[in-house]
Amino acid sequence: MNNLFNLSLFYSLMFFVYFVKCRDNTLYCGYTNDLNKRIDSHNKGKGAKYTMKRRPVKLVYSEIFETKSGAMKREYFLKQLSRTEKEKIIMYKTI
Repeated sequence: MNNLFNLSLFYSLMFFVYFVKCRDNTLYCGYTNDLNKRIDSHNKGKGAKYTMKRRPVKLVYSEIFETKSGAMKREYFLKQLSRTEKEKIIMYKTI
């Protein structure tokens, strides 16, 4: 139980950048401090405007950051990439 609590605490102090694939096969990139809750929000239509009419969404990629600033910078970088470049990151989990 103690290890589970420590893991929960660890993840509660982290930030995530993620890609979801929408119903229409488009990709959406965002950041959050609670990945599971954010994906759930997207699928309930309470997430970003972009994903509201493209539900359901499926998480296809995520990265962990220690700071909100780091996650936001990475999100900005990823959003500048072409669809092909984004798909390579998702496929190979690198860049």
